[in-house]
Amino acid sequence: MIAPFTSAAAGFGTSLSLIVAIGAQNAFVLRQGVRREHVGAVVAICAVSDAVLIAAGIGGLGAVVRSAPTAVTAIAWIGAAFLVGYGLLAAKRAWKQSEHLETAGTAAQSPRTAVLTCLALTWLNPHVYLDTVLLLGTVGNSYGAARWYFAIGAATGSLSWFSGLGFGGRGLGKVLARPRAWRVLDGVVAVTMITIGVAMATRA
Repeated sequence: MIAPFTSAAAGFGTSLSLIVAIGAQNAFVLRQGVRREHVGAVVAICAVSDAVLIAAGIGGLGAVVRSAPTAVTAIAWIGAAFLVGYGLLAAKRAWKQSEHLETAGTAAQSPRTAVLTCLALTWLNPHVYLDTVLLLGTVGNSYGAARWYFAIGAATGSLSWFSGLGFGGRGLGKVLARPRAWRVLDGVVAVTMITIGVAMATRA
C-alpha cells in the first residue's frame, strides 16, 4: 500500500506543476494582489473551486466528462469567448491607462465584480477542468486506496500557490506604482487571455 505522506506529496507536486504555468486565472489573481483588491475572497474562490474539482475528479467524474465530448466542446467555446472578451477589456485598459497604482488607496473594483469575474475565470475555463478533473483525477486514482491523500495534497498545493500569488502580489505594489508599469501588466493580461482563448477556440 502506498504511504499517505507519499501520496499527499505527489498530489502537492502534481498540482503545482499544472497550475504554476501562466494562465488567465493566475493573471487575474496576480492583478488583484497587486491592486490589493479583495485578495482574500479571490484566493479563497480559486482554492475552494480547485478542491471541489479535484474531489470530483478523484471521485470518478473524470471518466464521465471524457465520455461526453460534446459537453467538453461546448465548455471550450464558452470559455474561449469569455477569455477573449476579458482580454479585450484588459487591452483597452492598457491603451487608455493614465492612473497610477494607489498601493494604499480604496478599491476601485466592487467585491461583487471581483467575485463574479473570478468565478467566471475559474468555472468557465476548460483548462481548469482538464487540469483538476481529468488530469489530477486520473493520476490520483492511480494511487488506489491512498487517492484521497493525493487529493488533499493537490488541494494544498493549489491553496499554497494562489495564496502566494495573491498575497505576494502586494509586494509588487511599489514597483507597479507608475502608469507605464500598470499598462504593461494589463498588456500582459490581455495577451495571455486572448492567446489562451483563441487557442481554445481553435481546438474546440
